Amino acid sequence: MPLFAAMLQYGEDAERRQEVRPSHREYQRGLLEAGKLLHAGPYVDDTGALIIYDAADLSEVQQLLTNDPFAQNGIIEGATIKEWKIVISRDL
Repeated sequence: MPLFAAMLQYGEDAERRQEVRPSHREYQRGLLEAGKLLHAGPYVDDTGALIIYDAADLSEVQQLLTNDPFAQNGIIEGATIKEWKIVISRDL
């Protein structure tokens, strides 16, 4: 399946983000177990995150992101999603 990079921007409410983070991470663990998520993590300054999805197409990624508790609770203020391919990797 194709890979997609989702570059997320968070809003300013850090307290709310911390409240929702456990359910967000639980959701991501479910995606990892289902084979839909490859890598995920916040930027060091916690202004957003990078998520690499393994999905059939862009619409599936959009749906996965829509179902994320961060999206449902207004934590994500912006997202750029692009299809991505690995050319060089330490795992290859």
